[in-house]
Amino acid sequence: MGESADELIAGIRDGDRRALARAITLVESTRPDHRQQATTVLEALLPATGDSVRIGISGSPGVGKSTFIETFGLQIADLGHRLAVLAVDPSSSRTGGSILGDKTRMAELSRHPDAFIRPSPGGTQLGGVARRTREAMLVCEAAGFDVVVVETIGVGQSEVAVADMVDLFLLLVAPGGGDELQGIKRGIIELADLVVVNKADGDLATAAGRTKADYANALHLLRPKWTAWTAQAQSCSALEGTGIGEVWQAIEAFRAATLGSGEAERQRQGQAVAWMWSEVQDTLLDQLRTDLAVGALVAPLEADVAAGKISPTAAATRLLEVFTA
Repeated sequence: MGESADELIAGIRDGDRRALARAITLVESTRPDHRQQATTVLEALLPATGDSVRIGISGSPGVGKSTFIETFGLQIADLGHRLAVLAVDPSSSRTGGSILGDKTRMAELSRHPDAFIRPSPGGTQLGGVARRTREAMLVCEAAGFDVVVVETIGVGQSEVAVADMVDLFLLLVAPGGGDELQGIKRGIIELADLVVVNKADGDLATAAGRTKADYANALHLLRPKWTAWTAQAQSCSALEGTGIGEVWQAIEAFRAATLGSGEAERQRQGQAVAWMWSEVQDTLLDQLRTDLAVGALVAPLEADVAAGKISPTAAATRLLEVFTA
């Protein structure tokens, strides 16, 4: 990076968008010198983080996530909030780059002075949630954004990962028939603090009402995640902008309830500890993959495992013995 850590820190504290973008590029880098600089930046910014509401948003492809986030962002910006969107995209298998380009899908929001959109490649992380999304979230908070949205790729294992880094998990669904609930895994519904039925307009308005009722009933049958909050189902039309204000009111009510009960603080503390161990695991794996002695054994051990000459457990033990020797 061209700037020093001190220059980036000063720029972020001043709300400089270019400094913010460059800092996120820095935290996403895997180069050892960049990682060291990123750690310095994050440590300095840490006291200025933690004051935002962190929202994870997911839903099946075609449910209208980008339209919803844009309409949602524009409405809460009008209320005086500053919104950062970290949209974790599928990665190109050839370049590793981000290939969806959320700025083109949220053109109006991307031009708003109180919004910041950052597409990030999902890379090899579970479900496509970028490894450095947590760090990017902290940088956005330090730059003065009080609402941070993490948009996940779709319905899958990524929801578990994003739920471990946000305050509230919002599941966006489309109006459906009687089999609507069968198409969503129960585990994903259990993660949701708020289920929002989008596209509640035109010919789909009646179906949206039925779907909302179906999800409300399903949520009541699940074991509550919180003592101070019961998961809700709502409906909206991102296209027409209706119902979005009620979604924000529900988010505010959730924050007030969980902050008042102390559960929000306890959740963030637990997330921070889990983040630490996740970093330990990822760092050890990185070091294992780049170890020369381990590298010399990988191909022959993989061949032996594939041929049934050695068990996967014995091969893994051998690699770890060499790594820790």
